[in-house]
Amino acid sequence: MNQPMGFGLSLLFFLASMPIIFAQDVKHATIVVDGTLTIAETDDNFICATLDWWPPDKCDYNQCPWHNSSVLNLDLSHPLLGKAIQAFRYLRIRIGGSLQDQVLYEVGNLTSPCHPFRKIKGGLFGFSKGCLPMNRWDELNDFFSKTGAIVTFSLNALHGRHWIRRSVWGGAWDSSNAYDFMNYTVSKGHKIDSWEFGNELSGSGVGASVSAELYGKDVINLKDIIKDLYKNSDVKPLLVAPGGFYNQQWFAKFLQVSGSGIVNILTHHIYNLGAGVDPNLTNKILDPQYLSRISETFSGLVQTIQDNGPWASAWVGESGGAYNSGGRHVSNTFINSFWYLDQLGMAAKYHTKVYCRQTLIGGNYGLLNTTTFVPNPDYYSALFWHRLMGKGVLAVGSDASPYLRAYAHCSKGRAGITLLLINLSNQTDFIISVRNSLTMRLHVEKKVQRESLLMRSLKRSVSWVGNEASEGATREEYHLTPKDGYLQSETMVLNGIPLELTENGDIPRLDPVHNNVNSPIYINPLSISFIVFPNFDAPSCE
Repeated sequence: MNQPMGFGLSLLFFLASMPIIFAQDVKHATIVVDGTLTIAETDDNFICATLDWWPPDKCDYNQCPWHNSSVLNLDLSHPLLGKAIQAFRYLRIRIGGSLQDQVLYEVGNLTSPCHPFRKIKGGLFGFSKGCLPMNRWDELNDFFSKTGAIVTFSLNALHGRHWIRRSVWGGAWDSSNAYDFMNYTVSKGHKIDSWEFGNELSGSGVGASVSAELYGKDVINLKDIIKDLYKNSDVKPLLVAPGGFYNQQWFAKFLQVSGSGIVNILTHHIYNLGAGVDPNLTNKILDPQYLSRISETFSGLVQTIQDNGPWASAWVGESGGAYNSGGRHVSNTFINSFWYLDQLGMAAKYHTKVYCRQTLIGGNYGLLNTTTFVPNPDYYSALFWHRLMGKGVLAVGSDASPYLRAYAHCSKGRAGITLLLINLSNQTDFIISVRNSLTMRLHVEKKVQRESLLMRSLKRSVSWVGNEASEGATREEYHLTPKDGYLQSETMVLNGIPLELTENGDIPRLDPVHNNVNSPIYINPLSISFIVFPNFDAPSCE
């Protein structure tokens, strides 16, 4: 088939700029996208990043990767920090983490001195209680306001409780300090999108745990506080809980005890790659079967919400891939984007409204380098998703091997769809044709399970509406690879051009290449691509 000259030049430029990868295999694949009905919907601002409380002397595996990235000591005046957030226009930021249940707020009747966290033997996570001064809180909110951040603040849920045995804590939550802090926040006009309650206290907990019965009663109390403090406000913050690892029995009981309409958002945490020191991190990231295991958690949570709290929505409140500060020379490199983008695609399919990445900055898994503030590869992955992938999640069918992961959404802010393709294979080039199921007249339910029906229908007679588009219609392609072909490079390459800050420290332009809409898509081994089809007929996206 003869291709337009523009297609040939674009393809030649792209292939010439790619690192040399001697693929042993070339596979043709067909992907079918159903644009007739969305299978799930995310929030407008699905991408979220966290700020944590860890001080510089938080160390794991004989390394201390946090530096001055804490909520308490982060340099808010650093120009790269503001620019990185503003590039999203509106970026969700969740303030929380392991130490949040030891944070006191320097306001009201607080009698304790306002000391920073310090290492202490026998302390929870090895640290003493810490304190947030209100002048620092004012500085943070001024920064959030200027950069357009959407803020979720996670409250101390252990205040007033006492240790019982092992990791179990009991007693009622003392809400007085939180009330004074929230009251101060309202009085100053600081805008909080949502208040979260506690961190990793669900089930057996991490360090500490609280029973679902106690937790449920406490969030009823917190809901009353929010109603009282925001009674004169047009916009009332959402109540988010429990911010812990999914435990079906605990989560179900928690929803039953708290009752209808109390909890708006059910948050859970994911660290499915295991410990940051694990030498097999890279193998796990490139193993499609391993990546798919976490789907059981997503589907379980969906079922728990349907059965016990259909008024609540699901968020991933914290996810860094590998726990204990992430994997050194892994979490901050290109290879981690295979895990990260696959997580975003999978989470969205399972009705997750928001996905919070641990962290914006701090540890080995920061979207920004902890000392230089320069974006790591996952920062750009987050930015591509935020700019290209809209709220509507579409069903995708594929006859390719499991190493080609495919996700589709309505395009953000315009007509058409955007396809995310992740090639986990180190030896297979994929030549892909994309089809529209519109003429296939599939009668499927509005469930994730529809995708198996799509796959079985691949051999049916199909036509893509792109064939009906004008002769010169094009699609946009964003091909992402590591610099010099090194998977653990800290530099991402877009269509052959390294993504580096401009001379003025600005986020670089993210320009696509354009190819004829009817031509095949070429996906190289160990690469990631966003493909935008402006003319794709998707009634559910209108």
